[in-house]
Amino acid sequence: MKSSSALPVTAAVYVLLILIWATTPLAIVWSVQEVHPMWVLIIRYFGASLIAVLILLVLRNPLPFDRISLKSYVAGSLNLIGAQLFIYLAANYLTSGLMALIFGFSPLLAGLIGHVILKTQRLIALQWLGMLIATAGLTFVFAASADSKVNPIGILLMLISMLSYISSIFWVKQINAPLSAMSQATGSLLISALGSLFLLPFVWQHMPVSLPGTQTIIGFLFTMIMSSIVAMLCYFWLIRRLKPSTVSLSNVITPVIALVLGAGLNHEQISSHAFTGIAVVMLGIVMYFWVEWRKQHRSS
Repeated sequence: MKSSSALPVTAAVYVLLILIWATTPLAIVWSVQEVHPMWVLIIRYFGASLIAVLILLVLRNPLPFDRISLKSYVAGSLNLIGAQLFIYLAANYLTSGLMALIFGFSPLLAGLIGHVILKTQRLIALQWLGMLIATAGLTFVFAASADSKVNPIGILLMLISMLSYISSIFWVKQINAPLSAMSQATGSLLISALGSLFLLPFVWQHMPVSLPGTQTIIGFLFTMIMSSIVAMLCYFWLIRRLKPSTVSLSNVITPVIALVLGAGLNHEQISSHAFTGIAVVMLGIVMYFWVEWRKQHRSS
């Protein structure tokens, strides 16, 4: 059990992570408006890696390269180059709000993997019902948004992204390397930057040759600094202190915030019927986590 003095810090980090992740889908959509998505990803990770290394030098934090640390960096990179690669590809098929809504299913998928594959979690009837209701709500959202930018390819890409993200959480947690959050984030960024080089032969002909517009630059800088560095610091700090499903719970709130941001800043249209579906999704996710919340309340 955490001390009472650590709880406000944990809560503040958690809120910051939610706000960044809620804004990231819109920033991604903006950043790929004038530049090829894979070039945005490559430049983002090399730029973020440089900034992270400079921060490490200023803080005089070590960056170990022993076997366990390297393994942890690779595991963490699954949430960067792994998950983000498919999110950037999905940005061509889905609105930022729908991307965030689909990613909101990650805690449910994490619980399902823990129950069926890893056998580390046992789901009860209420949680299965919550999954069913949330899935039905998401289906209703897609049906109500048939005239919007919805594409099955985008949905598939987001599902692959979620699997990469969840696998990263479980893998980093299982390795449990003795690394600071900054060292873990920097190492994972460096691995992601190196991994992104494998994309060059496929996108070399799409190399940007001129400076993009202001909106694209804002989106790019946000993803490079806030999403790649600040969010990763929060993420790696939290997964060492909370259960994987609890960390994934941050994605429950982000869809609502992301949908509002997408509608307000990017003029993304959401029908009243789609809002009904979103409410059903949120109800299902709350039902899924109700048991865990009750357990945590009783133990506190």
